[in-house]
Amino acid sequence: MTKPEPLSFTVHNVAPPDVADTAQAAQRRTRGGRLKMLLVLLACAAPVLVSYFMYYVVRPDGRTNYSSLIQPTRSLPAMTMTRLDGSVVTPARLRGQWLVVAVGPAACDTACEQRLFTQRQLREMLGRERDRVDKIWLLTDDRALAPSLREAMAAQPAMQVLRAPREQVAAWLQPEAGRALEEHLYVVDPMGEWMMRLPVNAEPARAKSDLSRLLRASSFWDQPGR
Repeated sequence: MTKPEPLSFTVHNVAPPDVADTAQAAQRRTRGGRLKMLLVLLACAAPVLVSYFMYYVVRPDGRTNYSSLIQPTRSLPAMTMTRLDGSVVTPARLRGQWLVVAVGPAACDTACEQRLFTQRQLREMLGRERDRVDKIWLLTDDRALAPSLREAMAAQPAMQVLRAPREQVAAWLQPEAGRALEEHLYVVDPMGEWMMRLPVNAEPARAKSDLSRLLRASSFWDQPGR
């Protein structure tokens, strides 16, 4: 019988990892990850940027806007907003739709009722595109709601009424020189960017032309409904 041979072990020296190479590889991975994230963000923002480029830059010669375009646009801030029952509404809840925003106290005089009419007509005149637009009324006091505002809340589709401190609203929306915050209607895009202000005592038909162009320019990235 052949005797078993004794086992032998050989120990090989393993070179320690190169710390510099490891650090460089980590840096390359970090840069690659950031680049991918940037590309994703650009891909998401591209349709919006293109639509605004088409509206603001590539437009027929001689066209004039009835409403005032806000350049640069102004983002919806972290305002304190509540429904009439006191429940809190975060700014994020207003995103996802075009908004026609009015501002004013709970009392509603003749000028207020005219803005209610313009706000309603402007949306209805958009035809099949109207489902992309919501009506918002920002109340700047804590008083009881006027009957005309309650009727607007009961209409279909209902106007959303939210209470918000006037100073916070005034830090976001601004009237034209010499006018009060409450005299205008303001257009906000689905990303929460205030980007257009209607004239005082705006004519619904003329304002509708401006809003229609915006809706057409954004139709390939903005769909009806939140």
